[in-house]
Amino acid sequence: MRTSLQTAGASIVAAILLLAAEGCSHLPGKPGFRQETLRPDQTLGFAILYKDNCSACHGDGGLNGPALPLDNPVYLAWAGHDRMVPIVAGGVSLQSMHAFAQSSGGMLTGQQVENIVNGMIAHWGRPGILDGTHPPGYTATTAPDIVAGKTAFQAHCARCHGADGTGAAATGAASKSSVAGSIVDPTYLSLIGNRGLRDIVVAGLPGEGMPDWRGDGFDEPMTDKQVTDVVAWLGSHRVRFPGQPFPSSPPTGQNPPKRN
Repeated sequence: MRTSLQTAGASIVAAILLLAAEGCSHLPGKPGFRQETLRPDQTLGFAILYKDNCSACHGDGGLNGPALPLDNPVYLAWAGHDRMVPIVAGGVSLQSMHAFAQSSGGMLTGQQVENIVNGMIAHWGRPGILDGTHPPGYTATTAPDIVAGKTAFQAHCARCHGADGTGAAATGAASKSSVAGSIVDPTYLSLIGNRGLRDIVVAGLPGEGMPDWRGDGFDEPMTDKQVTDVVAWLGSHRVRFPGQPFPSSPPTGQNPPKRN
């Protein structure tokens, strides 16, 4: 009899302890189950890496940002993985793109840089898009000729940007032969280097109606030299003080203002 009572008592105690243990998981203030938060250097997914590090400049989905569009299969194939990895890792001088790799002072690991580049190519690239073509070199191979650049610009670019590069803004009204804005505006040119101009001339601007170096079917594709010369001609329109014509000297009879 005593043994039966002891057994029953033990069972009751065990049941109480089990219920208590179950109830502890619902105590007020106790954290519930949740997925462990990864450290920044453990994030490897392309979508998160691109959003956190690239979208502010290059736009959500690689388009409509203030910097070069990356949802551009021509650019991705032309630049290629082996050039883009050092660009993301080490940044681009004079183009406001800082280094992202830890080895260059950034926050991303080498694997994260690889995942960003591979993700762009996988999501926005188009295999074989340059097959059978001969695109200009990624970097210039000839000395720039500004005079020849103006001639090449008028032959390949004037249809949209106007013969002098000022586009529809020159007359204040769009025309059939001039439908884009000024490409020689000093303020615009102060925000983009010759590297960026070459990227745009060769790869075009998807979604904005600008074709790549092959044009829109009216002319022969641009040669490597023509691209180099056009970029040089465009760059020659840069001014020292864009947007503000600072005088080189004070007006006659006036002293320059004093600075406190």
